[in-house]
Amino acid sequence: MFFDFGIKDIIDIVLVALMLYYTYRLMKESRSLNVFMGILVFVVLWLIVSQVLEMRLLGSIMDKLVSVGVIGLIVLFQEDIRKFLYNLGAHERMRTITRLFGKGKSHDKEGLKQIIMPIVMACLNMSKRKVGALIVLERKMPLDDIVATGERIDAMISQQLIENIFFKNSPLHDGAVIISQKRIKAAGCILPVSHNLDIPKELGLRHRAALGISQESDCVAIVVSEETGGITVAIKSDLQIRLSAENLESILTKEMM
Repeated sequence: MFFDFGIKDIIDIVLVALMLYYTYRLMKESRSLNVFMGILVFVVLWLIVSQVLEMRLLGSIMDKLVSVGVIGLIVLFQEDIRKFLYNLGAHERMRTITRLFGKGKSHDKEGLKQIIMPIVMACLNMSKRKVGALIVLERKMPLDDIVATGERIDAMISQQLIENIFFKNSPLHDGAVIISQKRIKAAGCILPVSHNLDIPKELGLRHRAALGISQESDCVAIVVSEETGGITVAIKSDLQIRLSAENLESILTKEMM
């Protein structure tokens, strides 16, 4: 044989393949796929020139471009890198490890029910009347930058207040309500919009905003459709659509514990 090929080489290839696959997915979601493919083409050409053809002059020039290009890529893709690192830290196994070594605050079921039920009932009533709504529940990752884009309220969570905020003639009904630390912190907030091309076309801007904020934080985003009255929840870049009040209560209870 020309070279030794062992179990470590198989693991190495698999890890590189996984890294490229997840990088491809990340670039596709951020609409930077063409840039990613261009980088891959450049890397392949660099390897051919420097390692296969052994062109010293062209190889040294490309070596310098690669060393400088790494800094440029960090600047260019800083948001995507931040999102990747966040998703890595927010993985369920990492959260379990964090809970083991940290104090790990947990809500008692009765207190959690007092938070969730007004939200569920408000969503149910708005769904019946086809009133559009967008509610974001903060978890471990602070949403202070999102709160700053809206009008601060800092009020107790109540069904009537939520419904009044999203009443069609209300000046705050177009934005999102942010709920944090058992209080309605702000209303009329502006959320980042997801550019994911896989979102069904029948879903509107509220759904894209809910998915966008779920991609950038660990929050739970609830949408009530103005067109259909359907209730949707966005968690960890995933949309759960056409939910009943019971489904919504179950999801919130599970995710907010």
